[in-house]
Amino acid sequence: MASASARHILVDTEEQCNELKQQILDGTDFAEVAKEHSSCPSGRNGGDLGQFGPGQMVKEFDEVVFNSEVNQVHGPVKTQFGYHLLEITERTD
Repeated sequence: MASASARHILVDTEEQCNELKQQILDGTDFAEVAKEHSSCPSGRNGGDLGQFGPGQMVKEFDEVVFNSEVNQVHGPVKTQFGYHLLEITERTD
């Protein structure tokens, strides 16, 4: 069965999500940005969500995690919770 590990940053606006993505692309550490800006409790752990399988996260999140390139920052991804930046750290099919 497929599984993945990922980390994410959750914020309220698409604008903030884009700004944080640019910071990461410019070299700021993903985990540090998550600790400082993410509204999700996982932010304290650098946004680490651990390992999970398909269907354990909201649909929009799953689509990115199980179909996009590993070790790249993806987003903004809009869900019912807000806007996410996602980094898939590992995936098995």
